[in-house]
Amino acid sequence: MSANLLKYSGILGQIVSCLGAAALFAVPLGCSDDSQGAETAARGPRTVPVVIEKPSNHEFVDRIEALGTAGSNESIVVSAQVTETVSRVYFDDGQVVAKGDVLVELTSREESAQLSEVRANLGEAERQYERAMEMSRNGTLSEAQMDVRATALDAARARLDELRARMHDRLIRAPFAGVLGMRSVSPGTLVQPGDMITTLDDIDVIKIDFGVPERFLSILSVGLVVRSTTAAYPDRAFEGTVRAIDTRVDPDTRSVRVRADLPNPERALRPGMLVSVELTANRERRLAIPEEAIVPIGERRFVFVVNSEKRADRIELTTGRRENGLVEVVEGLDGDESVVSEGGSILRPGSAVEIVPRGPRQSDILSKAKARG
Repeated sequence: MSANLLKYSGILGQIVSCLGAAALFAVPLGCSDDSQGAETAARGPRTVPVVIEKPSNHEFVDRIEALGTAGSNESIVVSAQVTETVSRVYFDDGQVVAKGDVLVELTSREESAQLSEVRANLGEAERQYERAMEMSRNGTLSEAQMDVRATALDAARARLDELRARMHDRLIRAPFAGVLGMRSVSPGTLVQPGDMITTLDDIDVIKIDFGVPERFLSILSVGLVVRSTTAAYPDRAFEGTVRAIDTRVDPDTRSVRVRADLPNPERALRPGMLVSVELTANRERRLAIPEEAIVPIGERRFVFVVNSEKRADRIELTTGRRENGLVEVVEGLDGDESVVSEGGSILRPGSAVEIVPRGPRQSDILSKAKARG
């Protein structure tokens, strides 16, 4: 029994020794926590360095970009209306012509010979009609005979008009002013209706056809300003206006066809060129803030502003268009706030802030603040 008592006494002694050691270590740990709390209280609440900006007034504009194809204002293939050989060619390749200029004359020897005969017949019919009129006034010619003379005169005139029309068909004229293409005939060439003699294009005004996605239909209208560029003139812009908007939306591409007119007095643009098109609409000055000031939370957009107590207030915004690093403010700000443009990602509502100037050391200050936070 004495052996057991000795055993239990040894175990108890070990427990007491351990508790004593724990008590000795507990005191310094408690003192350490108190000293850290006192040090934190002495420093005061931690501030977050931020850069602030006032909202600005910026001109926003809706822009639509597309690719289009240049076309002539008017364009035809010059061809003959009859089967005949070419007698004379009155134009050169690429020549600028006026409306009504004769381009090609077809052979008309037969018609020329017939013209003399028809004119002689017309003169005789007119003389016969004049004699009949004199006799009718004297009462020596019946009304039926007078009708015969009038019919003969009308027939002679109709024959002359027919021959003149045939002669006209043998003179191929420019139906409008423009620039001719390459000629495809020479004197002596036999041409038939539909054969190409040359092309004629009015390029003083160029038509641009391009497609616009249907989601932009609400801002499309006739008269919108169009700015166009092309690879042939990379440093030059051509401006015009929307001429027409198609009445139908293509069900395959979900786009609507738009046509614009571009003045081209120097004839720099040519039909068939690929053109980059930019449409502008709804040009207006609106309140704007930098993109980096926006703090997104889910589908909502917020911004931090600094109040008079140097604390951050979080405000929800309704934003609109974005342009050149700026965001349009539709609702939420009145323009007098001090908006946190940098440092907002580490802010919380009510955080104390330190306003730092924008400068070379700004990024270092913000980086250290993010590391601490």
